[in-house]
Amino acid sequence: MLIDSRLRTVHTGRSGSDPEQEQLVEQLLTSLGPEGIDDVLDGTCTLIYLYMKWLREAHEAHEKDVVEYVVPTLVTSLKMLPKSVPPEAVPTMAGLAIAAATGLSPTLWRKQYGDWTEAELTPLEATAFLLAEHINRVTDDQNFATRMITEALTQVESGAE
Repeated sequence: MLIDSRLRTVHTGRSGSDPEQEQLVEQLLTSLGPEGIDDVLDGTCTLIYLYMKWLREAHEAHEKDVVEYVVPTLVTSLKMLPKSVPPEAVPTMAGLAIAAATGLSPTLWRKQYGDWTEAELTPLEATAFLLAEHINRVTDDQNFATRMITEALTQVESGAE
């Protein structure tokens, strides 16, 4: 929902962050506690995995390599956000995207390097946002990435019943 909210903000032409929304996100994260925050991080990594899986399949259908075509664009975009994404976080986000593109769990890939740092949280969110926006541009549908995740969640819930 956070990524969808950010996408809608960009598409409505609003710039900057909404202080009220930022406060609500901060309150939510504070209320979750450490385990809840780990769940949010895992969820964000899952979004990245699903986005990269979809992009990999779409590129393979055209006999193209997702790492060659998506990761450089992602890295360039992340580097254009120096206030939100410190330069030292860019290689981590690129590695995370490459891991997901090759079918590895981003969460498990990250565990080999230790816990997430506070400085990596915004770049992680930016990575998920940029991948969702990339999918929306590829499909020419501003809601495709959100709908894709909603449908995946619906399928999981239907299978659990």
